[in-house]
Amino acid sequence: MSLDRSEAFKIKEVKAREILDCRGEPTVEVDVLTSGGFLGRASVPSGRSTGKYEAFELRDGGHRYLGKGVLKAVKNVNEIIAHVLKGKDVRNQREIDELLIELDGTENKSKLGANAIVGVSLAVAKAAAEALGVPLYRYIGGPNACILPVPFMNLINGGKLAATELDFQEHIVVPVGAKSFSEAIRMGTEVYYKLGEVLAEKWGRHSLNVADEGGYTPPGMKDPREALDIELKVIEELGYKDKFVLGLDVAASHLYNEKTKRYTLMGKEISREALMDFYEELVSAYPVKSIEDPLEQDDFEGFAELTRSLGIQIIGDDLFVTNMRRLEKGIMTKAANAMLLKVNQVGSLSEALDAAQFAFRNGYAVQVSERSGQTEDTWLADITVGLNAGQIKTGAPCRSERTAQYNQLLRIEEELGRAAKYAGIQALKVGVV
Repeated sequence: MSLDRSEAFKIKEVKAREILDCRGEPTVEVDVLTSGGFLGRASVPSGRSTGKYEAFELRDGGHRYLGKGVLKAVKNVNEIIAHVLKGKDVRNQREIDELLIELDGTENKSKLGANAIVGVSLAVAKAAAEALGVPLYRYIGGPNACILPVPFMNLINGGKLAATELDFQEHIVVPVGAKSFSEAIRMGTEVYYKLGEVLAEKWGRHSLNVADEGGYTPPGMKDPREALDIELKVIEELGYKDKFVLGLDVAASHLYNEKTKRYTLMGKEISREALMDFYEELVSAYPVKSIEDPLEQDDFEGFAELTRSLGIQIIGDDLFVTNMRRLEKGIMTKAANAMLLKVNQVGSLSEALDAAQFAFRNGYAVQVSERSGQTEDTWLADITVGLNAGQIKTGAPCRSERTAQYNQLLRIEEELGRAAKYAGIQALKVGVV
């Protein structure tokens, strides 16, 4: 007896397991299997530099994996979520995500764990795409999903992601002048190769050690201007001077002292106003066109002031945490003009897509981002194209969990053929909201 077509989409089994991310730390992987034999498998990344308003990542505590195990989250999937979702149609993404949110019942998904919920949410989407016979980016974005993103390649790391003396977390090169995504990756990778040679010659061979996201870690480099200078030098030597702009992820909340209301930069405590003046100097002296989290995560007023004064893309990561309520406040106060999208910050695919669409409707750009504890799963690349976001930040082109995203985008570009469009400089939100 043949299976009814509608039955093929119904969830037969949900199973989670504990796997390792790129740092060798445990994370959650979820399988969703339908009655028709269609499998969606998704794994959950984890951040080290996290905002205090992010959805709750459930860890086990205790001695196992030094407290970082995720067996509690796995158990919540296998013993609670799996039972509730059995028989549900994987095509009903929003219904399923709302059911998961209701099942958890907390503000920050702390009962079941955002890592449990987001793993299931993404696996459901992948199972639906598989059952419908379409790629994930097409399932998310429909027939109009055709924009290949500008890659924000953080080639020199600092802050919490690297054992260096640099305060800013990421010093980024952005190949906006490429004609295609594949050309952008080639150009960015060439800069990465050459940058390693120049850093080793000037700052020593230990510069070639890499941070969590693959960026170089030059010992003794303290001033972000030194990082920008050497990136520009390499870009110019390769003949790409007019093809790249630069970006920064400051992650300023980690430089901020709540008691003194001051920031630490290059070993000195400075005021908010002094830090903002420093950004003015950087934007005047360098082709810096994007700064992420330039101020601490509750300073909506300061974000708005920088957005007005700098005339470049100002991205809210810890400021917004892919959360609709915080994004609404940002839009109302004109704080930033772009949102970083991290699905596990908010805890479900539907909530992340809602935040992205709300940002677009209000003239904000959306940059889809990895986490420092990334896995080799490539849903990040598909979501970027599905949203036509035009920007992706997924690390340096030297670690497999990072190149997995780039390689998936190369496959999508090939699959789209002539329909593929490279976002270019137009993807960046340069100017005020």
